[in-house]
Amino acid sequence: MNADIGIFGLGVMGQGLCLNLENHGFVVSCYNREVKGVEEDVALGFLKRRGAGKRIVGANSVKKFIETLKRPRKVMFMIKADAVDEAISLVIPYLGKGDVLIDGGNSDFRDTERRVRHLEEKGVYFVGAGISGGEEGALYGPAIMPGGADEAWRMIRDVFSSIAAKLPDGSPCCTWIGPGGAGHFVKMVHNSIEYVEMEIIAEAYHIMRELLSMTCDEMALIFEEWNRGELAGYLISITAEILRKRDHDGGFLIERILDTSGQKGTGMNAANTSLDMGIPACCIQEAVSARLLSGMKKERLFASGMYRKPDFLSAQRESLLEDLRNAVLASRIISIAEGFSLLRAGSIAYEWNLDLAGIARIWQNGCIIKAKLFEVVESFCRHNPHAAHILFEPAFAEILNRCQIGWRSSVMTAIGSGITVPCLASALSYFDGFRSGRLPANLIQAQRDYFGAHGYERIDHPGGEIFHTQWRAGF
Repeated sequence: MNADIGIFGLGVMGQGLCLNLENHGFVVSCYNREVKGVEEDVALGFLKRRGAGKRIVGANSVKKFIETLKRPRKVMFMIKADAVDEAISLVIPYLGKGDVLIDGGNSDFRDTERRVRHLEEKGVYFVGAGISGGEEGALYGPAIMPGGADEAWRMIRDVFSSIAAKLPDGSPCCTWIGPGGAGHFVKMVHNSIEYVEMEIIAEAYHIMRELLSMTCDEMALIFEEWNRGELAGYLISITAEILRKRDHDGGFLIERILDTSGQKGTGMNAANTSLDMGIPACCIQEAVSARLLSGMKKERLFASGMYRKPDFLSAQRESLLEDLRNAVLASRIISIAEGFSLLRAGSIAYEWNLDLAGIARIWQNGCIIKAKLFEVVESFCRHNPHAAHILFEPAFAEILNRCQIGWRSSVMTAIGSGITVPCLASALSYFDGFRSGRLPANLIQAQRDYFGAHGYERIDHPGGEIFHTQWRAGF
């Protein structure tokens, strides 16, 4: 049986994609690296269970795996980022000119750039494909963000378009992102927005639980209500389900989960990239820091016995919940704005010419951050492709102006009650800085000139003219 595509790596995502591909009419070959005691014979086990009776073939060696594929061969890695170079070295001896390697993991976009160039010299096309949607998306339809060797797109377009999630008009949540590492760059930004939105939702949950003493069922009802309006999106919807989930003895499972969150690095990569490019991304950086702080469980427990917690401020449940809804909505808009500022900067820096409207379109279904808000982003980017910032969108301006009072009130209430809200507060601070015609950076420039003679510009002279002052007499 000659397979249309090969999947290298049979974790949760790899298995889901195998089944998704087969369900859309493709013959799939699969191979899994052996890790004794952990994943030994996973490929054969998958074939005997979930893959039984389907057009899925397995191989127990890399050579046999490649031999099962039609030419030009298409091999998709569904493995951890740190194993990609090793996997390439394993398959490259058996590939020929015109074959395609696809990295469906969360590799650093700079590594993808390097791999595209390296494999081009060998006549092999390399694609870095960001895939979002988790286990369910892999099985039923993810959002796919492929980029890399342009020549590969015509060979994988039908495959990816078939298995991707679909929009209401039937179009796939998949588009060619651009050359080099563009696909993985866009996936990195997607994940950074995901980091922020998860933290925003967690902060809202924390306020409901701590300040309003709401039960899990009561909170679930609020998130369900939010999901029927402007806040509708995947992360809001699953939060309601999570809050309702009971443990084996009937207790709420969420109350028994340790309050330390993990991360795999894409959020940190985005935070560092934003700094490298000179793009303010306060919310992204705060979301990453919040996860890092959550990991300091022992230190936090010790400090909780050292420091007094202020008394909670009095708050009316209905009014605070409405303020909180406004804060979450406004903060999510800011998180998207930060992400798209980073996309625009990356597009310019690497000359990718990213289609921001197209990216906003494929993020409307299939992916973890899918939300109604991306309909507004798509429309704005399509009609204003050269606009400097999506916060210039009138619909967003209307929402942010409408939400301001409640946003500020809920943040002030949380801070006054000693409840940490790093992303809700950071988003508000970003907004206030962005809307300010004058900031105190003039004092910073004066300080820099004072101790380092760095110079400054004046508002009463043409731009670009640099001045320096001897601030201390006789120095």
